[in-house]
Amino acid sequence: MTTWEYATVPLLVHVTKQILDTWGQDGWELVQVVPGPNSESMVAYLKRPKAG
Repeated sequence: MTTWEYATVPLLVHVTKQILDTWGQDGWELVQVVPGPNSESMVAYLKRPKAG
């Protein structure tokens, strides 16, 4: 059975792609993006299989 680890990541509108590309290179998969605390930000929820 696969077990997962999760991360929440703040995203800035003007650098969203770069942030997600960086996390994706480390094996993280984007699950969802929700609005952040202000109009200039969002929050990404990511997951990846746990090692071991």
